[in-house]
Amino acid sequence: MKTDSQLIVLLNEVLTSELTSINQYFLHARMYKNWGLEELNEKCYKKSIKDMKQADELIERILFLEGLPNLQRLGTLKIGEHTEEMLQCDTDFQIEQLPLLRRAIAECETAQDYVSRELLEDILKYEEEHLDWLETQAYQIENMGIENYLQAQVEGD
Repeated sequence: MKTDSQLIVLLNEVLTSELTSINQYFLHARMYKNWGLEELNEKCYKKSIKDMKQADELIERILFLEGLPNLQRLGTLKIGEHTEEMLQCDTDFQIEQLPLLRRAIAECETAQDYVSRELLEDILKYEEEHLDWLETQAYQIENMGIENYLQAQVEGD
């Protein structure tokens, strides 16, 4: 089923964002694991897996629309060196990703591609929820202090 080439371009931009996210969250997860911060490791690892599944759905949709998924392009990873910086990098990434998703959803609406729109709306919902979680972490750090926050992220505490 052939579609508007502009829609394929936007779906590939969203795919690039998801592929970048997979790598950023996976590396952050492993850094947290190395530091013994199991709660943050688990959250970031699950996020990277969810992004992988979302990328897979995008790849299948692009192929269905007779486009070519671009897996060679990757955005800039924002990798922190300590917990607060890592959470801020992830927050910045999420904030940058949302306008692209909204633009792609609007393009799907214009092109009357309701299946792609629904796929992107599901991704948007998940990304907004994750941003809310990140903002909650920043709030906890601000109110608990970084030492207490980190203590709460160790497994078993």
